[in-house]
Amino acid sequence: MLQYIDVVKSYGTGSTEVRAVTDVSLSIDRGEFVAVMGPSGCGKSTLLHLAGALEAPSAGRIIVDGSDLAEMSVRDQAEMRRRDVGYVFQSLNLIPALTCLENVMLPLELDGVATKQARSQATEALHQVGLDQSLDRYPDDFSGGQRQRIAIARAVIGDRRLLLADEPTGALDTVNSDQVVELLAGLARDRGVTIVMVTHEPRFASWADRVVFMRDGRVIDETAPDFGAPISSGIGVTS
Repeated sequence: MLQYIDVVKSYGTGSTEVRAVTDVSLSIDRGEFVAVMGPSGCGKSTLLHLAGALEAPSAGRIIVDGSDLAEMSVRDQAEMRRRDVGYVFQSLNLIPALTCLENVMLPLELDGVATKQARSQATEALHQVGLDQSLDRYPDDFSGGQRQRIAIARAVIGDRRLLLADEPTGALDTVNSDQVVELLAGLARDRGVTIVMVTHEPRFASWADRVVFMRDGRVIDETAPDFGAPISSGIGVTS
């Protein structure tokens, strides 16, 4: 589903050049849940931005679902982000003036989907994350954990096949963090969504199928998680 081939990302030139990502080659299978760990500033977030075509690599190739991002037009990249790739970030980026349901409907409506159909799909997406009540409430009426679940529903609505999550639990308490990560794992397991999640927490990485470790812009190791079994909170994804 996602492949990095000898990817380099640099900022600046000459003596001011900073390499955020250096010679990264990594393949992620469809439906795989991969956690990316490493110290702050090691290139984890840049890796996600490159996968979503939010930034272009300085060298190397990135393949998303068989398509080389470098060979896609700006319009095609925007369409890919709108239809195929979902983002879940710590900042959430929910629109306060839109209701819970309207926030989740937004990507479909921007893509020209009829309002009735978009509403139906958004309602189902919110049901899958356990938020199928109070759909007409606004984001500020929800807890932090509930807002993050709204953001996840928005990220996977439609036929999104790749979800990029950058520290999705960073602003949440322990209980809500456990629920959010379990929800992400359920999306990979039950819906075949490919998930790449940046995290600093080993206990959250323990939900992943594979953990990739970065340092100084390089992938230095990868392994199946061995941090102990995750604590189940009973929150999953309905079929």
